[in-house]
Amino acid sequence: MSRPSTPKSPARHASAELVSTVEDLEDVRAHFGGKPGHNAVVMTMGALHEGHATLIRAARERVGRNGFVVVTVFVNPLQFGAGEDLDRYPRTLDADLELAFAAGASAVFAPSVDEVYPGGQPQVRITAGPMGDRLEGASRPGHFDGVLTVVAKLLHLTRPDLAFFGQKDAQQLAVIRRMTTDLNFPVEIVGVPTVRETDGLALSSRNRYLSASERQTALALSRALFAARERLAAQEALHARALALPGAQGRAETRAEALSRLGEARAAADTHAVAQAAEGAGAEAVRAAARAVLDEAAKAQPPLVLDYLALIDPADFTEVEDTHRGEAILALAARVGTTRLIDNIPLTFGPTQGAAS
Repeated sequence: MSRPSTPKSPARHASAELVSTVEDLEDVRAHFGGKPGHNAVVMTMGALHEGHATLIRAARERVGRNGFVVVTVFVNPLQFGAGEDLDRYPRTLDADLELAFAAGASAVFAPSVDEVYPGGQPQVRITAGPMGDRLEGASRPGHFDGVLTVVAKLLHLTRPDLAFFGQKDAQQLAVIRRMTTDLNFPVEIVGVPTVRETDGLALSSRNRYLSASERQTALALSRALFAARERLAAQEALHARALALPGAQGRAETRAEALSRLGEARAAADTHAVAQAAEGAGAEAVRAAARAVLDEAAKAQPPLVLDYLALIDPADFTEVEDTHRGEAILALAARVGTTRLIDNIPLTFGPTQGAAS
């Protein structure tokens, strides 16, 4: 490990370093001397892209120009199941270093498997519990146990005050937050919004596996999420207009009456729509909007093969009921060709927090 003879400002990355051992990580941390409360980690498996750069920039902004931001690059074998892409997972360390340091990293910690698991695969692991058995956990048994085990180890090794994770992996973010809360890890978990390419596809290292035609099919994932969000917004707006009519707040006005007063006779004649509008936007209508887009993509060439579409409570990743009010996440996973992709979008049923009542 080399170090400049004349230390430079840790705010600029000329003094940033690549380290591969825990001992060298401790040395570089001492060299940078991050103050308590100003140490951050961004955990990755490499193949960095603009989504990772966004995480690193968010960490740098939070800890300040003199804070310490370490980016870990480690392809964790524990979170790959049988038949998954551990061997073909891209390893692009040189490019990763360039991106990480340009985005604001103080150091990149890229350990070997033996460095992280010196005694071989660990006999004691952290389990994700019931939340880890749903959705991604059901499709990839044991995946989240592997994630939590390596995250716990890396939190101990990097000792951050803050750890930054992308909201694209919403279930991963949720189980990590639950672990740090339940097991009293002294770290704040910070979620950073999903970064998308210009065509709407969520950034992922797996996007590089898609052919041109597969990519066109894959765009249905984000289109389905956006369609669901638009359906929810339209229903919430209609519900708000109905409630805002003179007299609507003061008596039990049916939705049919409210819609008729709005001049929407056709919608008022729809019995199902009338029932839904009385309660606001129904969760099933939101699911249906997304499902319609995905059903069309299933007919494409190549087709989209849906794994799951779920509208879930972010607290425990259980499906919400049709009368749900409050925060939710619409999540989906699908295969296009041999590539498995995930995506999600946060939604709010009912007035947003702080809105006028």
